[in-house]
Amino acid sequence: MNETGLFELKANLKDLKLSAMVRELETTLRQARDSGMGYDELLIDLTRLEIASRAANRLKRRIREAWFPLLKPLETFDLSAVPELDIRMFRELTTCEYIREHRNVIFLGPSGTGKTHMATALGLEACKNNYRTRFVTCYGLVNELIEAREDRDLQRLLKRYSRYDLLILDELGYIPFSKEGAELLFQVLAERHEKGSVMITSNLGFADWTQVFGDQAMTAALLDRLTHKARIINCNWESYRLRQSLADRRSNGSEISQSCEQPRQGQGTDQPVSVTR
Repeated sequence: MNETGLFELKANLKDLKLSAMVRELETTLRQARDSGMGYDELLIDLTRLEIASRAANRLKRRIREAWFPLLKPLETFDLSAVPELDIRMFRELTTCEYIREHRNVIFLGPSGTGKTHMATALGLEACKNNYRTRFVTCYGLVNELIEAREDRDLQRLLKRYSRYDLLILDELGYIPFSKEGAELLFQVLAERHEKGSVMITSNLGFADWTQVFGDQAMTAALLDRLTHKARIINCNWESYRLRQSLADRRSNGSEISQSCEQPRQGQGTDQPVSVTR
């Protein structure tokens, strides 16, 4: 292809907003010439690059919009460290079928059991499947709602939170809400009932949620909506963080032990090596 044709082709691809094809065009044309690739194969390769690029950009955008405090994908969660977890159910959640069915997921258990880690990992899987996701602590959301009401911007904020396919509310129960805050959070969750999925992590059992929301009738109504067809995971095992710390210590101790057993250069393997403490 001559320079005039290449220039026009690039301009056309830019107008069509095919930025990846523009970026990879010359490299792909050169490879096609070298390998004797046909026009049909060339077009397939270029369109594959464009699709892959758009998928990667879409994932980045979904993750950025989700506001995860830390990125903790599934691969970083050691399922063998929590043998009490229903692995079949957890694997099922990674398919995001619960989002398509507008079902909720609730993690209950003490601090350190990996609730936030699992919720974040499932949130990332939702982003990979192109679901609009938002991660926020419960007290963070309540503060945001109260500020929006004071600024007379509450309806816009409520509408925004209703549009997420998956809303992850972390750390329910650590801080009790004011009457106003509890009512506003109830409004968000009630609006999402059977319209969008909610994932909640809490250190309190359902019987103690009244401590957070204050009003018994409102708490009962909220639980009725949240637990309807929900996946409830009781994280009653030992601290996941503690198990990981102990495993790391054992691993580090083993490495230190092995390094101490290595002979120094010039010494035989039967000669002990003194270690200064």
